[in-house]
Amino acid sequence: MTQPILIIKNITREGPGILQALLEEGAIAYQAVDLEKGESFPDPSDYSAIVVLGGPDSANDETEKMRNELQKIREVIELGKPYLGICLGLQALVKATGGKVVKNPTKEVGFIDPEGGNFKIQLTETGQSDPLFRGLADNFKVFHLHGETVEIKGSMTLLGTGKFCKNQIVKISPNAYGIQCHFELTTEMFDVWVNEDPDLLVLNKEKLKNDFEAIKKEYDEVGKKLFLNFLKIAGFLRP
Repeated sequence: MTQPILIIKNITREGPGILQALLEEGAIAYQAVDLEKGESFPDPSDYSAIVVLGGPDSANDETEKMRNELQKIREVIELGKPYLGICLGLQALVKATGGKVVKNPTKEVGFIDPEGGNFKIQLTETGQSDPLFRGLADNFKVFHLHGETVEIKGSMTLLGTGKFCKNQIVKISPNAYGIQCHFELTTEMFDVWVNEDPDLLVLNKEKLKNDFEAIKKEYDEVGKKLFLNFLKIAGFLRP
């Protein structure tokens, strides 16, 4: 591929993590743009694929930053470029293409759900056969950090659901996906998050780290496989 992957950071601490390691291991060119630092969302036509990461904004914000971000995502979809959105990246994708972003009945934060079990994603029947999840089980444990959710319209496909937030993974077009949970976390990233993120600061830091360690092997395997599958969908790797 002659064009690099574009990675959009909505806040400095929420970087590409596991994905970045895979790109560097595979010598796949990428450019990371940090919107929190005032950097501009570049022209999507200059890139082979676009990844939009999480952040504290709402896709409903009437800020210049968010209006521009939504417009750029529309351009991505109109161009037919592969797209992967994580957390806010999902919500912005759905908002930009005609869906809604609303408050979720349950604020999902951390690894443990309100009933004391692990937050999990269950793939729908369609999700189980989608190339993004090839080689993965039909459910997996995840990390959450969000208070909003999406309402999808008829042309969108639901690929994964959760018990406390239904619409977890959404497909907009053959190569455009949004995922509510986080698959990119590394230990180093998480150490920063627990010391900076307001929703994590009110929780027990050591428990959060222990919760992460308890599922880390599975979490890493799922994250790597999912990102590799996306790179195949985007044409960077052979199927």
